[in-house]
Amino acid sequence: MKITNIKTFPINVGGGSQLVIKVETDSGIYGWGASGLSGRELAVIGAIEHYKTLLIGKDPNQIGAIWQNLYRGQYFEGGRVLTAAISAIDIALYDIKGKALGVPVYELLGGKQRDFVECFASVRFSSLEELLKLSKDLVNEGWNMLRLAPAEFESQDDQTRFEPRESISIIAEWVTKLREEVGKSITIGIDYHTRLSQAETYSFMQKMPKGTIDFIEEPIRDENPEAYENLRKMIDVPFAIGEEFASKWQFLPFIEKNITQYARIDVCNVGGITEAMKVASMAEAHYIDLMPHNPLGPICTAATIHLAAACPNFSWLEEVNTGAHVITNDPKFYPIQHKLKGPRYPVTDTPGLGVDFDEEYATKQKFKPIEIPRLHKRDGSFTNW
Repeated sequence: MKITNIKTFPINVGGGSQLVIKVETDSGIYGWGASGLSGRELAVIGAIEHYKTLLIGKDPNQIGAIWQNLYRGQYFEGGRVLTAAISAIDIALYDIKGKALGVPVYELLGGKQRDFVECFASVRFSSLEELLKLSKDLVNEGWNMLRLAPAEFESQDDQTRFEPRESISIIAEWVTKLREEVGKSITIGIDYHTRLSQAETYSFMQKMPKGTIDFIEEPIRDENPEAYENLRKMIDVPFAIGEEFASKWQFLPFIEKNITQYARIDVCNVGGITEAMKVASMAEAHYIDLMPHNPLGPICTAATIHLAAACPNFSWLEEVNTGAHVITNDPKFYPIQHKLKGPRYPVTDTPGLGVDFDEEYATKQKFKPIEIPRLHKRDGSFTNW
């Protein structure tokens, strides 16, 4: 079996954008993959075009060797654009191999260790009323882990404004109220999406009673692990870090120094299933659980389900298709996909990834590149989204 072609499909789904790829072979078996570098799909397509000439004619079964060739076979190795491209290719190769052997991908990773994959609900809100209603509805539906994603932004004069100090006061009050409403048995985390400084993160935690939240996700940027080490000394709530990491080497200091307590691995950014399994093993050796990042579509979800099924150190998988805010799994694009059963995905025995994509429908759509919001403080200065 030889690789004959790689096709790319940038698409707009639910107000966002995704990049799906198809790796074709001379046997007629094909594999689906996806890139996780949201908003930079065209850059990843460029990288895949470079890789295509290296891959055509290669045996798709040699997944590890292909990974090494793509990552190391150039002077400028790695980087988020390249590893996003490698991730998509790697995932597609696992899909091909699973289909060729007639087994689900998790069988290629050592077999399944669980029958279902628990998920957390991503709760996006911009008011207290919205936070309480969405959260209570989800709890009533059986969800026992809520990851809060506040979006209390102020739009004015063609700019979206965000004042960290004002935000932490408001959100601390709202989250405290939520804890009172849902009780102690529900796990509550919050994603501040790198919008805070060390001092602001400390202040935020001090504004809530102890036990209000169970973890905080990426309150500050991650380029400097020492900054997180300092923050670790200030607050005693677990960190969830890593959704932007593009290799096991980026995870290394956060795992070895016990800076993060949950590895927010993104299989579509870190280097695919091949690299994700290595990060999972590193985390396991340090008693750190995976809490995979999964904000895209059914291909990312499928690849992560197989990863989670095969790893002992797994906690929750992110699920954003809850409530009425985000739809990333449009069945017009994805006629076959894994289906939630309550707050979890059953681990099925479908060969390969267990997902399919309608390329004919996708090619009829006009792709529009999407830019993430740009946040500014009231004084006009730029800050993180």
